[in-house]
Amino acid sequence: MTTSELLARALLLASAALAAMGSTHAQSPATTPTYPGKLVRLITTYPPGGASDIMARIIAQKLGEIWGQTVIVENKSGANGSIGLEYAARQPADGSSFVIGNMGPVSINPLITKVPYDIARDFLPVTMVASAPTVLVVNPGVPAKSLLELVALARAKPGTINYATAGPGTLGHLGGEMMKRLAKIDIVHVPYKGGVLAIQDVLGGHVQMMFADPQPVLQHIRTGKVRALAVTSGKRSLVVPEVPTFAEAGLPGFVAENWWGVFVPAATPKPIVDKLQADLAKAMGSADIKQRFQEMGVEALSSTPEALRDFARAESDRWGKLVQEAGIRGE
Repeated sequence: MTTSELLARALLLASAALAAMGSTHAQSPATTPTYPGKLVRLITTYPPGGASDIMARIIAQKLGEIWGQTVIVENKSGANGSIGLEYAARQPADGSSFVIGNMGPVSINPLITKVPYDIARDFLPVTMVASAPTVLVVNPGVPAKSLLELVALARAKPGTINYATAGPGTLGHLGGEMMKRLAKIDIVHVPYKGGVLAIQDVLGGHVQMMFADPQPVLQHIRTGKVRALAVTSGKRSLVVPEVPTFAEAGLPGFVAENWWGVFVPAATPKPIVDKLQADLAKAMGSADIKQRFQEMGVEALSSTPEALRDFARAESDRWGKLVQEAGIRGE
């Protein structure tokens, strides 16, 4: 047999072997197109009716369309999201459940209190799904029409301007502490047990300002019940495009955005993680989800698992310094 014939025969055998391997791989339950093929629960770490819950239900509906089966949303709220993450970490690592964890329980809570989970040890990242800024709003009775006017007022009357938050360690609290340092002002933190109560007291004039999520204050901005001075993102929000960023308003270096990502229990097989990531990327890229998220003041996103892992670590490092300097502790 000539060299050419031997080479041709070797290539033929190699091709047959590869085809057999491909056929075997295609029959693997973790990679078959029928996955998940069982009841799947999407765990959200906040109660029904809030932004995280609404986003979870939108995502579950879209995944249900992609998979041809219902995805159950399960609310496990409490301790600013920590109870839900602990619960998610204890679920079977077989793709039957995943959790949407946001900035608070993933990156901030471990910095300010003892939590019963370790993100790096107990979870595998899957993908980012959303990000959103907060909006700095003031009661109309505050004699400041711009961010720099507010800063000047705070410098002239140190310790007299209060800012409301949904509680210690929330993005609104971190935003206030960041502003104190960048603007060199003295403003007083007033924590509440939830954002709704905080907004109510800003509307009533009991507290002068707040870093608020866009959705619950949008109607109040439109009706003039609060005045929006700046958004905390690096670019303007599509929901309130008329409101400048902090950099545009005169305070560069200020960026503080909430974010949400999907995680699964740590022992979940990689083929399942890859399939879930691919289907979530398809869902988050759909026009209807992008539109519905935009209406909430949230940007729909997707990423690789590695990008989410690195981002969550960077957020912990970035906020860790501020938490230490400000002496922030959980309730």
